[in-house]
Amino acid sequence: MDDDDRMLRESRAIWATLICFLISASAGAFVLWGGAPRPIVGERSIGLPAAIVGGLVAAGAFLISSFLHRRGETAAMPRWQVLVSAFSSLALTIAFAGVTAFGVLVAGEVLGVGLHGLQLPPLGGGIVIGIAGAIGGRLAFEAGTGLSTGDLANLLFSYLVLGTLFAMLTAADPAWWHLNFSQLGIGDDAWVFNGTLIVGGLLIATVGFYIGRDLHRLRGDGWFGRIVAVVLLWAATGVALAEVGLFPLERNLLIHNIAAVSTLVLFIAAGTVTTFMMPGPPKPLVVTSAGTVVLLVVAFVLTDRFHIFSLTVLEAIVIGMGLLWLTTLVRILAVLAPVDARPAERGLLHA
Repeated sequence: MDDDDRMLRESRAIWATLICFLISASAGAFVLWGGAPRPIVGERSIGLPAAIVGGLVAAGAFLISSFLHRRGETAAMPRWQVLVSAFSSLALTIAFAGVTAFGVLVAGEVLGVGLHGLQLPPLGGGIVIGIAGAIGGRLAFEAGTGLSTGDLANLLFSYLVLGTLFAMLTAADPAWWHLNFSQLGIGDDAWVFNGTLIVGGLLIATVGFYIGRDLHRLRGDGWFGRIVAVVLLWAATGVALAEVGLFPLERNLLIHNIAAVSTLVLFIAAGTVTTFMMPGPPKPLVVTSAGTVVLLVVAFVLTDRFHIFSLTVLEAIVIGMGLLWLTTLVRILAVLAPVDARPAERGLLHA
């Protein structure tokens, strides 16, 4: 990409930011117009309207950017590969809407503490909503110019963290952490945590598609069958995580626990197979994997034998280390894989 192309993309991003602000501010002011001033957080706050408007604007910005910058990417691909790409785009659109919405809600909770008692009139509330939409729209628009597998892993990390943080802030039982994270899926606001897990599962499946894309660019059609197996493992991991949210503790304890354990097992299996599909495998990834395993074993022993950590802390360590390891995996894969798209030369049924 030359300097002119970079300047064109930057100009488009600036215009996208301005347009997202104007759309969000106008929509926000319209929603709030005619009513009394509203607080930043709490009952009748601007938080929920801001999250909805910001999420929709971010989703639209990502779709438009993808069309502008990557519309010819699938032209030479077989139909099944085009459908996989379309599914990935749909999942990412939902994810960007979710990340923006949860980011706005979490920011609102924080600002509500620092600006306690502040009341915003419709015009002021509209401007605040416009700023939220501009930030989310800018980030989504830039992602649409060429989202890498590493970027997608960062998006997954951000989405799960923001969704979980908001679930913590709005938890019906403030003592939920005495037991485990699954307690966040119980109560009036359980949709926050359960919805985060469902969309998070969709994102993990999408990460799997992108990993398959990079492996195909790296290995070619000769490895097609093994690449399909890797993608299916990641997709199964995503389905299992989504089932954790679909079946919370209070609805079906058995299925919830089976899905939670399956998510962990499938994640390890998918990650291990992906690692050995890479040339080498790369030494930095092997070292990182070994270090992750050692830390997790130590954390488990400290929890089970010495009771230094609670189950909730152990779960946080496992999830955090797992996401950090996944980020390392996809970043190393991105270094090895060619950047240009590679159409498949065979049908999916001939894998």
